This record gives sequence, C-alpha cells and structure tokens, in this order.
Amino acid sequence: MIKSAYIHIPFCETICSYCDFCKYYYRKEWADDYLNALEEEIKKRYQEEELATLYIGGGTPSALTLEQLDRLFSVLSRLNLSKEVEYTVECNIENITEEKIKLFRNYGVNRVSVGIQTFQEKHLAFLNRKHTKQEAIEKILMIKKYIPNVNIDLIYAIPGSTMEDLEADLDCFLSLDIPHLSTYSLIIEKHTQLYNHRVEPVAEELDLAMYEKIKERLKNYRHYEISNFAKEGYASFHNLTYWNNEEYYGFGLGASGYIGDIRYTNTRSLTEYGKGNWVYEEQALTDKEKMENEFILGLRKIEGISISKFQKLYHQNPLEMKVVQTLLTKNLLGKKDDFLFIPEQYLYISNDILIHFLDLEE
Repeated sequence: MIKSAYIHIPFCETICSYCDFCKYYYRKEWADDYLNALEEEIKKRYQEEELATLYIGGGTPSALTLEQLDRLFSVLSRLNLSKEVEYTVECNIENITEEKIKLFRNYGVNRVSVGIQTFQEKHLAFLNRKHTKQEAIEKILMIKKYIPNVNIDLIYAIPGSTMEDLEADLDCFLSLDIPHLSTYSLIIEKHTQLYNHRVEPVAEELDLAMYEKIKERLKNYRHYEISNFAKEGYASFHNLTYWNNEEYYGFGLGASGYIGDIRYTNTRSLTEYGKGNWVYEEQALTDKEKMENEFILGLRKIEGISISKFQKLYHQNPLEMKVVQTLLTKNLLGKKDDFLFIPEQYLYISNDILIHFLDLEE
C-alpha cells in the first residue's frame, strides 16, 4: 500500500561544495517548464491512493519564486492527502521569506526542513553556503511563528572543525528549541567540489567523538534513527516510510520510488524529463533482495526491526538465519522482546554491520 510521495525540485541558486544530489542552477524558464513536466508525470503515474506523507525536497524548493511555488502547490493539490498528512518542504535560509512560509501554511504544509548545516561562518564558507549565523537564527524564529514543526539539518566532521565548533552548533540548536534534528557526518562524495579539490575527511577518531558528543547533548530528544533526533511526537513519518521499507512514489528529476516489486530512479536529464521520458532505471526485486532491504533499512532505526512483522512478510524467522545468529553471537546485534537492533555502542560502525546483509544467505 502506497502512502507516501516524494517530490524533487532540482533548482538551486548556488551549488554547495559537498552536494551530489540531482541539481541545476536556477533559471526561471527552466523551472516553469519543469513544473509543467512534473504535472504530466503525476497525472500519468499517480493512482489516487490516500497519502499520509508528502515531502518536497531538492535541490532547493524555496529557490522557486512565490508564483512558481503557488503553481507547484496547485499541481500537488490533485494528490489525495490524508487529513492527518505530514506535509514537509525543504528550505534554505538565503531564499526563504515570510511570504513563502505563509503560502506553505495556506496550502497545508505543516513541517519545514531547513538546511542550516552549521552556524559557524568559517565552515559555512567552506560548504559554499551563503547565509550567516544571524540570518539563520532570524529565519528559523520566523518559520516557527507559522509552522512550529521544524527540522534542522546539521553537518559535523567538517575538515578544520573542532569539538568546540560542534558544541557551539549544538548550543545554538538547543537555544532555538527545535523539535527535530538530522545530523550528518560530512562524506566527501564523487562529483562534488570537495572531491574535485581533493579535500580529505577528518580523522575517524574525531568523527566518532563528535557523534558521541551529539548523542550526549541530545539526551532529552528521542534518538530514533542513527542520524535523527526528535522531541516526542516529532519523528519524521515520511523518512520512517523509507526505513520501514514501505512503498512510496518518487516524482520529479532524479527521484526514486518503490512501488510493488519495483524500485525505480527517474532520469537526471532535464531534456529527457521534459519529453516525458521520466524513468531512467527500474529494478524488479526478488524476495531475497526485499529481505536484504528490510534489514539494511530497518536496522537504521534505534528500535530495529520487528521479528514477527519480518516473519509475516517473508515467511522466515530472522532468528533462524545464519547472518543474524552470527551477529547476535558477536553482540553486534541485540534482541529485546520482538525486536532485533544494533546496540548503541555499535551505531557508529553500523555500516560495517549492515554490509553483512548484502547477498543474503537464508
């Protein structure tokens, strides 16, 4: 059952030095044409399911003009949204305005995710972000007046950063009383400015110390996924769709979706997308691959995966699987009641644990 949709807006006014997402420099005529193409994709592919979550990401959705945002929301108004829908829009500080936030609210948006990354201006310049700490604080307080459910994205382990810098970022976050924080250790991906400039990541010891410091400072938040912290009742239902290995639509350039047995990725070519050649790649999943995804995605959640749900879905008791037995014996997996999970002391090396579920043996 499909209950979520992701909408990708690929346009940005500036390109961040670490970003490898599908993006183009904003041009008004490109964005106008893109919204027409997006409407066509939704018309042809959406099957009228009621959606519990809708997430507009990018790129930078807030890079669109007020008129283009109004057009976007008009396109999306054809979607059948639940009365309790979680409706999220991503924003950047430099192009969010009070008028845009009011427009969001008028169209039913009830959650805003803000790409702050850091409040330290020396590191903002390194990441090629164009806002200042003061602008970030002022805009966040403005957003909260209209839409209190706010997430902040925070990047740590930036080359040249210190534990004191991280502490200052966390101090600022906590002072703003934000209900949700997504934290990401800076990964230097291919096809980014940082990679092209041969920037080296921070030492692993510092990276680990920073992750542990984040967990310590956010102890009053619910740590519900490896990188995510929320006040009670503010976990991201949309992102839980991914981690629960549930189906969702992906509309727009470079968007990914999961429908039936098919995982698909849309083209990153504006030209092809405008012609209606939306899908770039499709993969029909085997039962084995679905089980692998259930482990790899579900074990990112702090509570882990439900043994009974897994058994119901795949007609296999995970406790009888060799890889699970091995990891339990090594204490790299834990079991409590109906759940298998990665113990807290091993969350930092979760990728080294999750890799065991690739090419699964039953």
